Amino acid sequence: MDLKELRKRMSPTKQQDLNSTINGSSRNQTPPSFISLSFFATNLTKTFSALLIILPVFVIFAVIHRNPTQSDRISSFADARVLDHKPPFLSNFENQDQVQVPDAKLLGGLLSPGFDEASCLSRYESYIYRKATSFKPSGYLLSKLRKYEELHRQCGPGTKPYNEALKQLKFGNTTASPTECQYVVWMAFSGLGNRILTISAAFLYALLSNRVLLVDPGTDMKDLFCEPFPSTSWFLPGDFPLTNQFKDFNQESPKCHGHMLKNKHLNDSAESIPPYLYLHLGHDYNDHDKLFFCDDDQSILSKVPWLIMKTDNYFVPSLFLIPSFKQELFTLFPEKVTIFHHLGRYLFHPTNQVWGLITRYYNAYLAEADERISIQIRTFEDGPGPFQHVKDQIKSCLSKEKLLPEISKDESLVTSSKNKKTIAVLTTSLSAGYYETLRDLYWEYPTVNGDIVGFYQPSHEGHQQSQKKMHSRKAWAEMYLLSLSDKLVTSAWSTFGYVAQGLGGLKPWILNKPEDEKTPDPPCVRAMSIEPCFHAPPFWDCKKKTGIDTGNLVPHVVHCEDMTWGLKVVHGREEL
Repeated sequence: MDLKELRKRMSPTKQQDLNSTINGSSRNQTPPSFISLSFFATNLTKTFSALLIILPVFVIFAVIHRNPTQSDRISSFADARVLDHKPPFLSNFENQDQVQVPDAKLLGGLLSPGFDEASCLSRYESYIYRKATSFKPSGYLLSKLRKYEELHRQCGPGTKPYNEALKQLKFGNTTASPTECQYVVWMAFSGLGNRILTISAAFLYALLSNRVLLVDPGTDMKDLFCEPFPSTSWFLPGDFPLTNQFKDFNQESPKCHGHMLKNKHLNDSAESIPPYLYLHLGHDYNDHDKLFFCDDDQSILSKVPWLIMKTDNYFVPSLFLIPSFKQELFTLFPEKVTIFHHLGRYLFHPTNQVWGLITRYYNAYLAEADERISIQIRTFEDGPGPFQHVKDQIKSCLSKEKLLPEISKDESLVTSSKNKKTIAVLTTSLSAGYYETLRDLYWEYPTVNGDIVGFYQPSHEGHQQSQKKMHSRKAWAEMYLLSLSDKLVTSAWSTFGYVAQGLGGLKPWILNKPEDEKTPDPPCVRAMSIEPCFHAPPFWDCKKKTGIDTGNLVPHVVHCEDMTWGLKVVHGREEL
């Protein structure tokens, strides 16, 4: 209320004074003392009434505009982990930092804002479930992604440039003609973890070579992943002329890149450049196939309109060894270890069906815990398991690395759980045996410090069943759930674990691969970086035309912790 108005209410007007004088003159029967007491009582009543109105307003105003304490800020940040579609802090968004929420929703600018949210809930809701990453994408990467999206809109399926480039395949041209747009087609191949990693590698190659990436949908890709690019599709149309030949492509195919090099049918001359080449980059590729990673061959490939790529390898580390790509990679990723972390979160958004599996499980079992720890178990032993030496290995790793609180076998020990931490442990494995062992251990014995530890496993399928719809949905959901943890333990050689650590930006503890059915010592090691391992890299010096250890050429590409001949990207040798 205005203070001037308050004063008016608390003091009589001149007109009131005049009326009082007139009335006083005509009513001589009223004593002056009574008039004074009545006037005072009336004003006191008015003043008290005004205060009753004003004071609550002041109180409300003070509460709304009070300065939040540091603990309030921490609590508000923690609320971002609450798994409602509209978290508590969003309801007061106008009174909060108006930059943070949109930036988090778009993953620091990785995502474009123009999608229909209902068609793919995970795209704009993932930030609610995963704590904020410490890795920020470079401005150059964001600019490159926006330019790529425009390129894909201009050249994607159904556009005029696409149809023009397609004619060279439909009409069986033997020699390539210049095209407005060039393409790299990823062939569906191998298990789901491999597919996610290899699409990321193929997309990075598309960015570096200014090509459009098209993804073979296979049997289940459309059921698992939303479209990543706005106003267009990344899926290869069903009427693509070469689709029926995909299953027959191999290293002896006439248009295989390595085969043509071996037989000297491919060189830099225009007459030798075909409309398409098949790139065989699987784990069994030969020395001629591996020339893909040489600058001279990249010069030849740059003239081919269509590249059909088959791979089960995350070949990103070897792209750093191609001189013509090196500087661009450094500019795109100043933090070199964030390649899959950024590209994976940009490209892979669970469909609504898979998102339902993820959110229902998280809300039911994991959301309320103070800390989430995940253990991904993949064995390469003969038989289904569980194996005793692997059980012992897991328990040894958790104990030595202090990932879980100690237990006490002293039956007289009584600990209070008041104000103690709750820990949710998510395990993923084809077998339920490892989960059951850990669950029973922490059920039968109390923790020394009183912390409450719960164990959860979404599924135990028995054996890998790639290409089956529900199996693939569960596998994708479990990879994603693993990535939402605070700490992560993974298994050596497992692409399932690589995907989880990359999406979550987590440096996991890696369970070393057992030999001769014995528990390894040490049972696990900490990863050097969050990047996946390239399992089958080339060992070839393109300039000297001789073999070389490609894990010892540059400080940021080294051999993997879990596979001594593999390569992975790290910040530099200081991490070793």
